[in-house]
Amino acid sequence: MTEIVKLARDLIALPSVNPAFLPSNHPDAGEGRVADFLAAMAGNAGLDVDLQEVLPGRRNILARLTPAGAIQKRILLAPHTDTVTAFSQDQFSPRLRHGRLYGRGACDTKGSIASMLGALMALARSPRRPVATEIVFAGLIDEENAQAGSRALAASGFKADLAIVGEPTRLRVVTAHKGSLWLRLETHGKAAHGSCPDLGRNAVHEMARVVDLLQTDYARQLKKRRHPLLGCATVSVGSIQGGSQPNIVPALCEASVDRRTLPGETELSVRAELARLFRRHKLRALVRDQKACACHPMETGAELPLVRKFLQAARQKAPVGVNYFCDASVLARAGTPSIVFGPGDIAQAHTATEWIALRSLEAASACLLKFFRGLP
Repeated sequence: MTEIVKLARDLIALPSVNPAFLPSNHPDAGEGRVADFLAAMAGNAGLDVDLQEVLPGRRNILARLTPAGAIQKRILLAPHTDTVTAFSQDQFSPRLRHGRLYGRGACDTKGSIASMLGALMALARSPRRPVATEIVFAGLIDEENAQAGSRALAASGFKADLAIVGEPTRLRVVTAHKGSLWLRLETHGKAAHGSCPDLGRNAVHEMARVVDLLQTDYARQLKKRRHPLLGCATVSVGSIQGGSQPNIVPALCEASVDRRTLPGETELSVRAELARLFRRHKLRALVRDQKACACHPMETGAELPLVRKFLQAARQKAPVGVNYFCDASVLARAGTPSIVFGPGDIAQAHTATEWIALRSLEAASACLLKFFRGLP
């Protein structure tokens, strides 16, 4: 078993479920075990280690390989250390079978952690180090919920010339991803006795008209709004709640909406667009935020020298885009050009049988090491 595979296996065996998805004080919650394990591994490899307290008991880990001379460039490696919840405790018992490693977080993103830190530790042991480039590994908390780890790192003033954000991209270099707005819609009516519905105003009926408009006319409108790497913007109504019992005309109805955004779209522009749409169709619906922090779309120019250099290391002629969002947009908005790269396939993430191919772990680490050795 190689060092990279062993590292990934050991990480899966350390539960690090985002506390947002578990009851208070659940034994599987939090990234602390992973942070402590990575700090020990990085320290033993001769890297300089810092722990950044972000939330109580939840820390980003930063491990640096600093050149002896003046720092001219800085590269950030940024996978996340939290996972979604497991379907069973068996998912924390890593299993090797038929060239695959199974377990919670295998591809999202403990495989990226192993490949990135493994490559950096190999570089630290090598005589062929960059002489003017600092490489920083940052294991970030809370990506699966509110991105508190990347937001804290960005707020600290940390900047790099390029961030490589670890996500399962099937070893493809990603320079653009969609954003996600979670919005809550409200329709208000007037309660009345169910035997006299004409004395009331049905908020559920109004919301039904709103939902139909979003999933038909508005969805068709969004299909015309396309990005060369990301395709079209989308809208999806995910839940709806209204009324209390059959014999009361409902006075309130709420629906939750997932709106995937393209570069150039903002939270304000989407809210204004929806308000105009509802007014045009004479629908009375209020648009409110459902998440405290919007997840913005991201796009980084493929012409940037370091992005070109990484594309060459990955033997990829042109970058690709992905539909999901991640920490890359947070870092990019704070001034660090960001790309997304890692082993594994997003199709396996969050599943009951999450797995990653062993060869993709090794290939990701080899690509990163090749990139590092071409740095000044």
